[in-house]
Amino acid sequence: MRARDLMTSPVITVAPAVPLKGAAALMVSHGFTALPVVDDDKRLIGMVTEADLVRGRYLEEGDAVVADVMTTPAVAMDAAAPAEVLARAMLDDRRRCVPIVDGSTVIGVVTRRDLVRAIARPDTTVAAEVQRVLDVYGGGRKWTVTVHDGEAVIGATITDGDTERVLVALADAVPGVLRARVLTGGQR
Repeated sequence: MRARDLMTSPVITVAPAVPLKGAAALMVSHGFTALPVVDDDKRLIGMVTEADLVRGRYLEEGDAVVADVMTTPAVAMDAAAPAEVLARAMLDDRRRCVPIVDGSTVIGVVTRRDLVRAIARPDTTVAAEVQRVLDVYGGGRKWTVTVHDGEAVIGATITDGDTERVLVALADAVPGVLRARVLTGGQR
């Protein structure tokens, strides 16, 4: 599973000159805990979190704007980032949200909730979706799929290395698949 499979897009961003009250209202209305901060060219320049807003509003004097309290530089990842890497960054750095970028342009965000949502998908739902994807790829039912605790096992009678890599990549892209493998004829 990759960032592109989990991310929320289109993403809601905020400009650095927005007053804290405006950023807070945006977070509350959408149920967010953080917002990417972008410049006039829509390039990522920072993140503003609930903690930043609380600190800026209650602990500092004056009429602060997002630029005064945002966290910079922002830690971002590209759409191909594996879910494991996103999870590790969130846990190690105590982040709730990681912006997903194409170059320096924000194309989505992945939150802890997005990761938990993928984990919570029932194995039967995940298996059905993987099966559908593989059936489309193969032009019919050529492989079987079982999923247990997020591991997708693709049953194949005979396959080559290139096909196995494609099948695993297709299965890995389905939210809820934590790992995938191909089981051919005599393997266990």
